[in-house]
Amino acid sequence: MNRKITGVLASIAAMAATVGFAATAEAAGPPCGQQAKACVKLSANTAWLMDNGRVVRGGVPITVGKKAFPTPQGTFRVQYKDLHHYSKQFHGPMPYSVFFTNTGVAFHQGSLKVQSHGCVHLSHADAVAFFNTLQPGDVVQVVR
Repeated sequence: MNRKITGVLASIAAMAATVGFAATAEAAGPPCGQQAKACVKLSANTAWLMDNGRVVRGGVPITVGKKAFPTPQGTFRVQYKDLHHYSKQFHGPMPYSVFFTNTGVAFHQGSLKVQSHGCVHLSHADAVAFFNTLQPGDVVQVVR
């Protein structure tokens, strides 16, 4: 009986250690390089605003592109910003847009429950912060 209890306790301890390790790894911060002003981790649906490798906002919740319209991975530069952008292609408003690809992918205010056509959706407050912080030429890094 004692061996059974000891075995169960050892299993629980092992699971706790694994969970603790995962939390520590996640707490290590954003997975992007020091040059990134914005960092996106697709698998965690999280984004950060950065300054020389230091987090200035985030991680904040995001939604990204659906399977048919994935958000591209890589290192990009902010192309331009448009406070009141309207997508003619997808027939909808994209407030606080910060475009970072030459194919129309942007950070913008959008649903945190519905996936996009490749853009990075942010809450209103986070979209305002990204819009006010990011400038043309700033580096955006998107990782899996």
